[in-house]
Order: sequence, then C-alpha cells, then structure tokens
Amino acid sequence: MAGSNFPIPRPKDPLNAEFWDHCRNRRLCFQQCTGCGRHRHVPRYMCPFCGSSDWEWQESAGRGTVFSWTVTWRAMHPAFADQLPYATVVVEMDEGVRMVSRVRDMELDALKLDLPVELVWEEVTNDFTLPYFRPLAAS
Repeated sequence: MAGSNFPIPRPKDPLNAEFWDHCRNRRLCFQQCTGCGRHRHVPRYMCPFCGSSDWEWQESAGRGTVFSWTVTWRAMHPAFADQLPYATVVVEMDEGVRMVSRVRDMELDALKLDLPVELVWEEVTNDFTLPYFRPLAAS
C-alpha cells in the first residue's frame, strides 16, 4: 500500500467518480455506447463517434498491448521518489480504448511496442485502488 501521502484523483465529475468507484471494487470498466457499440475512455457524456448520449458501463477483459511509454527518472512529487525509475505506459485495450497507467513485474528495458499485458490491481489506500499492467502470463 502506497500510503496517505500518495496523490490520488479527487474527481468532481460523477462519471469520473463512478470510474474510480469501479476501480476501488477491482473492476476496470469503460463506457460502451448503446448507439454505435464502441467503447470510450475517459468517461464522457456523449459518444465522440456517433454523438449518442446513451451508454452503459462494461467491464473490461483487462488485456491489451503497449502502445507507447516513457520512463520517468526524476520524481515530480515526493511520493514517487522511491519508485524511480518507472515507466508510464499507454495501453491499447482489447476493447479499443487507450489507457494511461504503469507497469509492474518487469524490467523497464523489457518494454516494447505491442507487448501483450494484463491488468493487475494495486491498493493505494484502503479506499483507493489503481489499475496497473504486467506482461501477459504465458498460457
């Protein structure tokens, strides 16, 4: 657990709050438009593809591939100083959305484009859980 000094989102928008509530319950959910069927992330009130305001939350399979990444060598907040260096990744989820997160259980030099990854949860505080990714386990 990261502790109480770890900076966590404090969403003021109900859609973002609901996304984080799902995460707290270890469910990675994206909105799915009931008009065109496409998923979207970050949460928003209107579909950017068809303009529909009708949608529902759908739980993600929790798998995707690394689309891009950057390595952080200097902490911009003291809570991250003991984690340096770390990679922030953009994961293209199987549902078609891209999500920014971090990786676990791998060396940074093992990162590569299209690396298959899977969801892993990390409890930051008793009330806040973050979705991270690790290399997909071989079946």
